[in-house]
Amino acid sequence: MAGKYLIPVALLAILLVSPAPAIACGSCGCTPAESAETHAHKNIVETAVGAGTFKTLTAALKATGLDATLAGDGPFTVFAPTDAAFAKLPAGTVEALLADKAKLSAILTYHVVPGLLASDKVVESKWLTTANGQSLYVHTSGDGVKLDNATITATDIAASNGVIHVIDTVVLPRKNIVETAQGAKVFKTLLAAAKAAGLVDALSNGGPFTVFAPTDAAFAKLPAGTVEALLADTAKLKAILTYHVVSGRILSSDLKVGTTAAKTLNGQSLNASRSESGAVKIDAANVIKADILAGNGIVHVIDSVILPR
Repeated sequence: MAGKYLIPVALLAILLVSPAPAIACGSCGCTPAESAETHAHKNIVETAVGAGTFKTLTAALKATGLDATLAGDGPFTVFAPTDAAFAKLPAGTVEALLADKAKLSAILTYHVVPGLLASDKVVESKWLTTANGQSLYVHTSGDGVKLDNATITATDIAASNGVIHVIDTVVLPRKNIVETAQGAKVFKTLLAAAKAAGLVDALSNGGPFTVFAPTDAAFAKLPAGTVEALLADTAKLKAILTYHVVSGRILSSDLKVGTTAAKTLNGQSLNASRSESGAVKIDAANVIKADILAGNGIVHVIDSVILPR
């Protein structure tokens, strides 16, 4: 059900004009990707250093040893936060990250996509798989084209081994589905059930998945004694829980008006319906909070436990 965003021609035209010191494609009639391969002589790290506005980024790359990687053959697509982007982080964050190389490396590789993606390919995408293993979410807002919560401010800065697109915010890897549920504090019953059914590891490390997550209040609506009985019958419990999980990432905006069948990990199909007003139902349950992005999928909160047929 994933689709592509349609960018207005005017917006796309603005996006494709980079104020950075890249050679304009119009001078030779080539595409942005061809420009990056044909005209650039400096690698990504040398290009970033030369720009003068990525001092924090290049220091972080050097601290983790990733500068050597990004000076290598590639090609790489780098979404580069400026010094001003790093300055938006809470005080002391950069210093703490420089002392935690593993965490810093995980963040930096979340800004790198293997391969050469010119801006026209970026805006055609919805999810970009990064070197970190997680995926950046590409979408549009009133500010323009965004990656997660960062706005792309300049594009197609050519390097000999890839291309740089500039962003105004440091994007951070997300917690996995289980960690996201734990942080919400309203899924204690669901998490206990997932643990009893042996699903915690799969929901932490597998995916991507779309999870329709019943709250504690949703489980409380079941007849008295039902949860306790299910916790004692792990086969039945697992069948119910996997009925709440679909492979892949499905945003509420991916659903067309009307009803769509989606195959669950249980093997059966649930009915996802979207009204003209945008309200979404999963079988008889209402989605009360949609599109919570996790590192390995998406969580939609529902107000009732849905049961396999």
